[in-house]
Amino acid sequence: MVNESVAMAEELVSEYYKMSASEWLRPKFDVKTRVDLSSDEIVPGPFAQIVRYEGRLKDASLGSSSYDYYKICLQDHEILGAIANNQQLELLPFALYILTHELIHIVRFSKFLQNFNAKPEERMTEESRVHELTHKILHPVRIDGLPEVLHFYIQWREPINKLENT
Repeated sequence: MVNESVAMAEELVSEYYKMSASEWLRPKFDVKTRVDLSSDEIVPGPFAQIVRYEGRLKDASLGSSSYDYYKICLQDHEILGAIANNQQLELLPFALYILTHELIHIVRFSKFLQNFNAKPEERMTEESRVHELTHKILHPVRIDGLPEVLHFYIQWREPINKLENT
């Protein structure tokens, strides 16, 4: 289900940002579930977190050959807990929302639309902005259970007219 959600989210986000296949490969990322996370990557609270690492091509010794590598760390325990506590939520649409949201963050970091190391108040503004963009991308998608997921996140969205151009 995670792989299916990742594939759908990649397609939707790349389509929204009008990114070609070669552009999409530039922001290097991976998605991991709890079983593949280090203890530092497992956190209470959020459904996912993005950790940024420095990647480097094999056999490359120059610092200029390094790149940002993002790991989306799905917090299975939090996701499954939310589904257990809210019978309106189904795993596939919930995972699709979470992954779309995180991929938007990665695109915005890689296009320098948002600083990865932003101050806390900037992070909250960015979270609202990304929730609004996630809603904008997913609202037209027809998947059973998605309207309930979009409603679940309603308090995180800002009115569109408050958002700057993205």
